[in-house]
Amino acid sequence: MKEKICVIIGASHAGVNLAFSLRKEGWEGNIQLFDSDPVLPYHRPPLSKAYLTSDDPIESNALKAIESYKKENIDLHLGIKVTSINRDKKSITLSNDDEFLYDKLVIATGASPIIPPIPGIDTAKNLFALRTAEDVLNIKKAILNTSSKRAVVIGAGYIGLETAASLKKLGASVIILEREERILQRVTSPVMSDFFQDIHAKNDVDIFTSKNVIEIETNDKINTIKCSDGTSYTADLIIVGVGVRVNKQLAESIGIEIKNGITVSETTATNIEDIYAIGDCSFHFNPRYNRFIRLESVQNAVDQAKVCAAAISGKSPIYDSIPWFWSDQYDIKLQMVGLSEGYDDIIVRHEEGEGIKFSVWYFKGNELLAVDAVNNAKAYVIGTKFIKKSTIIDKTKLKDPKEALKPVNLLIK
Repeated sequence: MKEKICVIIGASHAGVNLAFSLRKEGWEGNIQLFDSDPVLPYHRPPLSKAYLTSDDPIESNALKAIESYKKENIDLHLGIKVTSINRDKKSITLSNDDEFLYDKLVIATGASPIIPPIPGIDTAKNLFALRTAEDVLNIKKAILNTSSKRAVVIGAGYIGLETAASLKKLGASVIILEREERILQRVTSPVMSDFFQDIHAKNDVDIFTSKNVIEIETNDKINTIKCSDGTSYTADLIIVGVGVRVNKQLAESIGIEIKNGITVSETTATNIEDIYAIGDCSFHFNPRYNRFIRLESVQNAVDQAKVCAAAISGKSPIYDSIPWFWSDQYDIKLQMVGLSEGYDDIIVRHEEGEGIKFSVWYFKGNELLAVDAVNNAKAYVIGTKFIKKSTIIDKTKLKDPKEALKPVNLLIK
């Protein structure tokens, strides 16, 4: 009997976890895992955090040791690109013209940073996005090789803010330019925006909002970033963090349904038989929030990998996870659970005598949608449990810092 083959395109969190989950599910067939990045697959969240400020080699952040792939009989192909898929022949073609057949194909191609079409951006000196280990190495090198270390970060999302905090630790002078009226405008409440704006100000990072960059002029290795309001900023180093774009080209080329990503079912299957999609590139239905969503998070990548592995192995799993995220900036640890979109009530709870330690609870009516916990793991854990169980909370008690933060205390009696 011919050995079955599962081909996985993309070897980041989703692809790697899928490969190992397949073995746990009992898949005995061949596993071929491809990625264009030549580096052994690594954890990506630390890129803008600990890895940027550390001297540790990227190998210390590997998702799995190379021996693990060999032990589980997973064929890992790095530094090579999948250029096309033939859905009729059930094959993929590589950039070196090699061809691999498949019985099951999983697209875990993730997303790529958006480089906005700003005049002069292509010729700017020391301009980087931050998505790969190579990006981090290049940023470190640029910082070391410039005496004045003036950095401008374009975009004040979580990646931009984390990168700014890390650059500050490396001794850079940092300015952040944000096009929207407030930082983190698309992903959180004004309470959290104001908090992080203040934290960065206290660490001597200047954040300017309502700044639309219209041109970058470079002379003698120095960049001048010009904004539509007539202001300009000088930089030796520019980091672009304005969001990402789904890597959908392969899926699109063979007629897979694309919306805000690659559309998949609750088992991560696409509209084409034997082809699945997981991770940052997938657009999936979340029954808890009753809508399709696309998530850029490690948690989503890992959870979808497990569901996909079970589905490929002949089981009938359903993806029904609560999204969670985190961000580290300076000595602040933010843990987020749930999705706050659509909230109509918000409660900010400060813990008495705890320094910087608070939580923001988002409600739609009496339904708890999400919790942002700042240096407050207990609020994060309790919020997660309440969201999972659709628990109705006594908001009056939640607001009262004298009421101990315990599940039993917050229930309506």
